[in-house]
Amino acid sequence: MILTATKTLQAKNKMIYVVLLFSLTFFLFLDYIPGLQAWSAWVTPPVALFLGLIFALTCGQAHPKFNKKTSKYLLQYSVVGLGFGMNLHSALASGKEGMEFTIISVVGTLVIGWLIGRKLFKIDRNTSYLISSGTAICGGSAIAAVGPVLRAKDSEMSVALGTIFILNAIALFIFPAIGHALNMTEHQFGTWAAIAIHDTSSVVGAGAAYGEEALKVATTIKLTRALWIIPMAFATSFIFKSKGQKISIPWFIFFFILAMVVNTYLLNGVPELGAAINGIARKTLTITMFFIGASLSLDVLKAVGIKPLIQGILLWIVISLSTLAYIYFV
Repeated sequence: MILTATKTLQAKNKMIYVVLLFSLTFFLFLDYIPGLQAWSAWVTPPVALFLGLIFALTCGQAHPKFNKKTSKYLLQYSVVGLGFGMNLHSALASGKEGMEFTIISVVGTLVIGWLIGRKLFKIDRNTSYLISSGTAICGGSAIAAVGPVLRAKDSEMSVALGTIFILNAIALFIFPAIGHALNMTEHQFGTWAAIAIHDTSSVVGAGAAYGEEALKVATTIKLTRALWIIPMAFATSFIFKSKGQKISIPWFIFFFILAMVVNTYLLNGVPELGAAINGIARKTLTITMFFIGASLSLDVLKAVGIKPLIQGILLWIVISLSTLAYIYFV
């Protein structure tokens, strides 16, 4: 009976996908209709991600190419839109505060990842390095940038991305709960999330779930950290002697900075406009969470394997605890 129900869901997965996506979008934008705002309150980034995960694991993937491409670009547009809700001077202060630890944590994570992956678990060089890079900087974006430089195989990229993706999904749910349990301030939580969570999407989602200031701090520090993709890609090319490989630069980060500049100096007389763009960006980010959740599949879970997943978990624990120690004791 269960098998029959599963087959039925998988046979109708494209229709279910469209219905879920339309429903999420419909309820989200009820927020703009007076008297109906309460109907959109339940649609949060964690809820959207959870619906996407449940869909993917029960119905299978639907429209995978559309899903992957849309989630990639919609996330970038959403992050740029968030820049219209931030002040450049406050953002620079937040980014500067976490800069020292960012440098230490990036280098430290890469070294510890090499020890765990290569020395302890004997994982192949490329997979271990990709997981370490994704943990050290910004998840899938770092893996996508470093992979071509390493000349990594598709299978190695898939395992690394799968490991990071699974841990990102978990982080979006547990980090806000841990933050509240530890009575962390929004500023503390934003710093912790930016450094300890891999992907920009989950960092922004967790920050939004925790509070307004947490979102601003988390986004700023995370995107400052993401700039490390560029020197890391060059360093990887030098270390592994992969000359002539194209480096993927996350240009949307610079547009995010430009959005903050525009909001600070050009829209300071009309704050309503920046707030409106920022509000739409928050909603598109929530929809992005559904796309990201729907990208998971049982094949990805199987491809990850136990050793790379353990490496990812151990690295995650190390960077999470060390960041907490930095926040509370430094």
